[in-house]
This record gives sequence, structure tokens and C-alpha cells, in this order.
Amino acid sequence: MNKTSYTNHAKAWEYAEACALNAESEFLASSRALASEAGFAQSCVAQGAFLKVVARASRAQSIILVGTGSVVETIRLIEGLGAGGQFTAVDSSAQGVDLIRQTFRSLSGHTTARLRAVNAPAKAYFPRLNPRDYDLIVVAGENDNYRDALAEAPRLLRERGQILFTDAMCFAQNEEDGGIMNPANRSERVTMIRQILDDYQESNDFDACLLPVGTGILLAAKR
Repeated sequence: MNKTSYTNHAKAWEYAEACALNAESEFLASSRALASEAGFAQSCVAQGAFLKVVARASRAQSIILVGTGSVVETIRLIEGLGAGGQFTAVDSSAQGVDLIRQTFRSLSGHTTARLRAVNAPAKAYFPRLNPRDYDLIVVAGENDNYRDALAEAPRLLRERGQILFTDAMCFAQNEEDGGIMNPANRSERVTMIRQILDDYQESNDFDACLLPVGTGILLAAKR
């Protein structure tokens, strides 16, 4: 790949973000701004749109979001959730859970989904959930969310269920460090994501794909 190719790929990423931004609703934009002002980093625009497509295309009826004030992810996943579906938000931040509940109340009349919002670390809450009862798990936010979801996904997901890790390129916090593409970057988050990638590539139970959507998505499907 030459310099021109890299430039074109960068332009394509910007174009994808712009297209998704132009289609973003006023409610979604204002919710994004509210959560950001509260100090919670939100999903890239194209990444949020992708979440909705995955949820809808997979006909998910039961979704778990493991996040930290992940309001945009909540909205997009509920938009893609099947009628009458169950949405479970697990957030170790009390303020984050409050934002998600407030967002869900604002969706009243526009969704038939049921919300279960829990203020607890995923590691503490996941063992309470029924095995093989979930179609889709989406992971965002703090590093512990990723580790805990990785450990519990095989038990919680149904056959052909999917787990999706956001910010898989590790650009959300320190893009200037080059994320996982920089061999010299050995930060805690980058090291963790590299290990998750290796685990899924070597897994006999999942098929996985790393996608350059937003700040990166790792999508794995249970066989």
C-alpha cells in the first residue's frame, strides 16, 4: 500500500463519518452532546450507525451493553432491537446508569423494548445472568468492561450470538500514540485489545473480524 492508498483510506473514513453525521437525528445529536458534557466519551457517528445495523440484521431480541455512560450506543442498539426485546445496560458508573435511564425515558412512545439498567461492575453482575440467553453483547468504556465481557461471552451468548468490542483500534483516548498499529505502543488498553484479538483468532468457538469502522470494531460470532 503506497502513500496515495493511505490518503484515500483516510478520506474514506472521513466520508463515512460525514455520511452518518448527516443522517443523525436531532435527538441523537443532543444526547451525544449531553453525555459528552458529563464527561463520558461517546461512540463515533459511523460506529453508532453500525451498531444499529448489526442489531437489526441479526434480529436480536436480547442485548447486553457493557459500557461507561454509553448513551449513543444505547440509543443505536435500542433502535435496532426487535419489538418487545430486552435491553440490559451494565455500567459501573452511577452517573452513567442515570444518563441511560434518562435517555430511555426520552424514547418512551418510540420503542417497545424493556430496559434493565444496572449500576455494577460486569464481573459482579454477569454471573447472575442466565446462560445462552443473549443474542448480542456490545462492549465499550473502561478496560475492565472488555476483560469481563471476554470471560463471560461464551457462557451468555446463544448459538450464533455475537460480541462486539468498540474502539478496537484504541483511538478513542490517545489517537496520537498510533493505537494497536504502533508496535511501540504498550499501554494497558492496547496490550489488552491485542490479547483479545489473539484470543479470538485462535478460538475454535468464535469467528472474528476486525473492522475499520469509527475507532475500530472487533466483531466475533459464536459458532
